[in-house]
Amino acid sequence: MSTILVTGVAGFIGSHVADELLRKGHTIVGVDDLSGGFRDNVPDGVRFIQDTITNNEVGQIDNLFRHFQFDHVFHLAAYAAEGLSHFIRHFNYTNNLLGSINLINAAVNHGVKSFIFTSSMAVYGSQQTPFTEDMRPEPEDPYGIAKAAVERELKIAHDMFGLDYCIFRPHNVYGERQNIGDRYRNVIGIFMNQIMRGEPMTVFGDGEQVRAFSYISDIAPVIARAIETPGCYGKIFNIGGEQQVSINSLASEVAFWMKAEGHPVVHLPPRVEVKTAFSDHSARRRVFGDYTPIPLAIGLQCMAQWAKVVGPRETKQFTEIEIKKNIPSKWL
Repeated sequence: MSTILVTGVAGFIGSHVADELLRKGHTIVGVDDLSGGFRDNVPDGVRFIQDTITNNEVGQIDNLFRHFQFDHVFHLAAYAAEGLSHFIRHFNYTNNLLGSINLINAAVNHGVKSFIFTSSMAVYGSQQTPFTEDMRPEPEDPYGIAKAAVERELKIAHDMFGLDYCIFRPHNVYGERQNIGDRYRNVIGIFMNQIMRGEPMTVFGDGEQVRAFSYISDIAPVIARAIETPGCYGKIFNIGGEQQVSINSLASEVAFWMKAEGHPVVHLPPRVEVKTAFSDHSARRRVFGDYTPIPLAIGLQCMAQWAKVVGPRETKQFTEIEIKKNIPSKWL
């Protein structure tokens, strides 16, 4: 068994990946600054360290790698508010790019066997769908740019230093443990929280944007299997759901499973975003085996049951907005 670092372990996807790795018998050290996650998300059995990957002024990250002698790194820490990233550029690149570089440097210097990186469908931009891994990245927001840059850094680190890596591009992930109190990301969680708070569901633009949403059990297990799947090294994989749905239809589905049919919807002015986005998963099937994604109705039912147990959460305002020009008023 291996000693593994999981960054973002108190977050949504990171905590589920840690669960999967623990079940396989690995020793897990988890790092999270709790800026977007919750201490209660950290699975029992994880050696938890509250810290940020962006702070390496006195060698904290190097000391961490030196002390635990990690075999593998699963890097899931990020501030994943894609739309908001236009207005928090410095914050975005510090957290999502420079923090990742700190980890890559340490992985090379301390002989880590492999680096598993959770990227994003955001690297594709608005190219023709379905997105395939051989498309040239054309990100249209700073979040996607940061993810694409880290992907390229990993390729260079492999060519220069021999660091094995595997990259996953999930999309629109939802499920239990998601931060439903985040007003800037995760539309399903936002809808559920708005319903429980007695607020109308808010939709940007006409609501005809099309997405395929991914239940967490379609994501976490395949990421955790990377280190036991040598054929994945040096490759990129789209992972997630395949059922396409408009945001308008999604709002109706969420209201149904929250037992709030007919809950009001308010349409806000459109924001800059990709109109249609979904991915092809042929490469994932070739390397990791065939699978049937969890249907949206089943995933929503499971998440709704969990959301009702945890209850509504306060929607915190982001206090480090760097540019206010053209920002949706809902985000101020």
